Amino acid sequence: MRFKDVFSIIGPAMIGPSSSHTAGAARIGRFARQLFGAAPEEADITFYGSFAATYEGHGTDIAIVGGLLDWQTDDPRIPNSLQIAVEQGIAVAFREGRGAFSHPNTAKLLLRSQSEGQARELAVTGTSIGGGNIEITAIDGFSVKLTGIYPTLVIRHKDWTGVVASVTDVMRRSRTNIAFMSVDRKGRSGDALTVLELDSPITEALIAEIGQIESVSTVHIVNLQEAAADEDGISTNTQEEQP
Repeated sequence: MRFKDVFSIIGPAMIGPSSSHTAGAARIGRFARQLFGAAPEEADITFYGSFAATYEGHGTDIAIVGGLLDWQTDDPRIPNSLQIAVEQGIAVAFREGRGAFSHPNTAKLLLRSQSEGQARELAVTGTSIGGGNIEITAIDGFSVKLTGIYPTLVIRHKDWTGVVASVTDVMRRSRTNIAFMSVDRKGRSGDALTVLELDSPITEALIAEIGQIESVSTVHIVNLQEAAADEDGISTNTQEEQP
């Protein structure tokens, strides 16, 4: 068996008890938080399969909320995440879902906020596949397949001829290698989503250039490996958005 990185061999540093049920859940939550761009006001979290059966006993609930607070898998605050979310004004609801999914450790997060009369909503579905590794399988109804291991660009655009080619041309000219790529659309000439997992860090100049491509509406960064100090001096992630 071949491994992509040391994380695949030894697993993550984490608050236990289970890499699948806690570390993986935290990474799913953190992916959704970074893609949303800020702490949501409401988070509806639906667990499926094994997650639904054991989420309280295995700490999946506190782990995924820790991720929503943008904490890494070994953050010592994770055991208190539910209380801290309340203190930060985040209303969290847990549900046990029904139906079959490709993996038994599946969670769907629906995040909502309203600012200055503008309602925002994001739906993310992810699975915890073992050893703290995850796969994000859906974003706002688009089918995707990504791991969160690499710096990731999530690009919303119209399904017009040449858009994806223009995005990849930006990568070529900036000498940025694409590790993995997925594209989905909701209809011909309708809304589309392109996700790029990259081998190198994502620069502001790269974001700005992609944002100027005709028919591109938003560009988001998710980087679960990068960290910056928050107001408490504790390591957290940051991400940027190009309107």
